[in-house]
Amino acid sequence: SMKAVYEYGPRGDMPALKLTWYQGKEQPEILANGGIPHWDSGVLFIGDDGMLLSDYGKHLLLPEDKIKDFKRPEPFIPPSLGHYAEWIHACKTGAPTTCNFEYAGWLTEANHLGNVAYRADEKLIWDHEQLRATNTDKAAPFIRREYRPGWKLI
Repeated sequence: SMKAVYEYGPRGDMPALKLTWYQGKEQPEILANGGIPHWDSGVLFIGDDGMLLSDYGKHLLLPEDKIKDFKRPEPFIPPSLGHYAEWIHACKTGAPTTCNFEYAGWLTEANHLGNVAYRADEKLIWDHEQLRATNTDKAAPFIRREYRPGWKLI
């Protein structure tokens, strides 16, 4: 099991954000004690005023009694052709995908940093422009590596 805590400073008109990622058996207390429905997979966002439980095809706002008057916005993301078909279509035409590559890169970077911190056994302070931890050298072997002769990234 792994638990990673990400802390982001304020950006523009957005306040600071603390995000916790759980993987494996460890879960947020509200899931562990049965306070919300159990889904096999998904994302649970816990905010100051409520929660959003979401999976690829379903969404649930909680607590339901607190949001009973909430008006859902009209869908604005076009239906997906499917991950593979979208990717091929984007490669052939230059059209955007519904899962934006730039956003996916940032998300993947953050997610992998939880694994790097776990393996380095240390909290990381991350410089996203330099792609390195500024507070420890223990993370470096998991970020970059020396390639064997004859192999390199281009």
